[in-house]
Amino acid sequence: MKITVIGSGYVGLVTGTLLADVGNQVICIDNNPEKLNKLQNKIIPIFEPGLETYFLKNIEKERLTFSGDLQKGILESDVIFYCLPTPQGATGAADLQFVLSVAKETGKILRENNCSDFKVIVNKSTVPVGTAKKVIQIIQDEGVTNFAVVSNPEFLREGFAVEDFMKPDRIVCGSDNSHALDIMAQLYEPFVKQGNPIYKMDFESSELTKYASNSYLAMRITFMNELANLCEKVGANVDLVRTGMGSDTRIGKRFLFAGIGYGGSCFPKDVKALINTAEQFDVPLSVLKTVDAANAHQKKVLLKKIMKYYNGDIKNKVFAVWGLAFKPNTDDMRDAPSIDVINGLLEQGAIIRAYDPQAMENSKFYFGDKITYCDDEYEALKGAKALIIHTEWNDFRTPDFSKIENSLEDKVVFDGRNVFDSDKLEKTGLSYFSIGRKAILKR
Repeated sequence: MKITVIGSGYVGLVTGTLLADVGNQVICIDNNPEKLNKLQNKIIPIFEPGLETYFLKNIEKERLTFSGDLQKGILESDVIFYCLPTPQGATGAADLQFVLSVAKETGKILRENNCSDFKVIVNKSTVPVGTAKKVIQIIQDEGVTNFAVVSNPEFLREGFAVEDFMKPDRIVCGSDNSHALDIMAQLYEPFVKQGNPIYKMDFESSELTKYASNSYLAMRITFMNELANLCEKVGANVDLVRTGMGSDTRIGKRFLFAGIGYGGSCFPKDVKALINTAEQFDVPLSVLKTVDAANAHQKKVLLKKIMKYYNGDIKNKVFAVWGLAFKPNTDDMRDAPSIDVINGLLEQGAIIRAYDPQAMENSKFYFGDKITYCDDEYEALKGAKALIIHTEWNDFRTPDFSKIENSLEDKVVFDGRNVFDSDKLEKTGLSYFSIGRKAILKR
């Protein structure tokens, strides 16, 4: 099948690369000259474990190409994926300008070239209810009729996107055109050999499914974060509570880890967008409003622990930071809790020495030269009073604790992701503050 993917970000590049890997002819379209130049020179512009192998393989086999020519992509393919950004607008609603603009260009190109071939337009961008019908109307307004739109939300986890695409839990496709849905089933058939379902539904249900899924997971995370704060007050251990809860098959074990709040490209934006959609229809969604507010509060929990330990005075104190990305196995810094913590420390006059295995280049967009970037985690400790952990990278899980202890002047660790085992820290000379667990104080 001939496929065009418009937009070569996380979703677009993963989608295009892995559809090519099962034998499709894929052209990825992007209007960013710098990104396009990298792609055409076989340089992958994002960090996503496992993707580069497929990327290089399919370029070599000439099944995956990159171009800035939107007309070429639309005219030469049977299926056209929109993998475009839908950033959060000022009101919290998803900003659809890129999706709707490309839809208009699609209609214009099809009309001006008198294209009579049937086209399937697949909206893979995360969009609010009603977007598919807006896209249909925009293309029809250009006088084009031989096409169908499919809402096909993505459920890719950054850091596990290759695995998620190759072995999906489910595929969701929404459309009012049965032929288009059959084409989508044919396209995804190689990825569901083990029997995982392809759900065919209406536009509205498919569009809402993505927001509902992410918002529910954000709610689980937030519940555990709030529960962790209570655990600290009453002397309970959130890890033990999580174990007891997770063994209940009605609840399950996933998304129950306490920390300093969720971030990334999906959860914060999708929660706000769903709240906004609900408000448009006069449905309060009070649970989600609480989730959003609680997450904002949770991002400040670690900063409060640090300020309390130092009696509000951290001016000119040096802090080592391990982890900048919003989660491990990605270089994504969008809405990362580290941004809130570090900015809070900088505002109080602290000095930051930071290390992250992948996200340091992207973090420069947020911090510029206001912090020092180090070559490894131990270099970040040099001259530091304390260590702060924002991201649970595997690199940090079993460090040389004696090196940490000998390097830190105040011998204290603030762990925002509960990376370390409290029992192990008890045996060191380090004071240790985590989330939802008893503090270890050695001074």
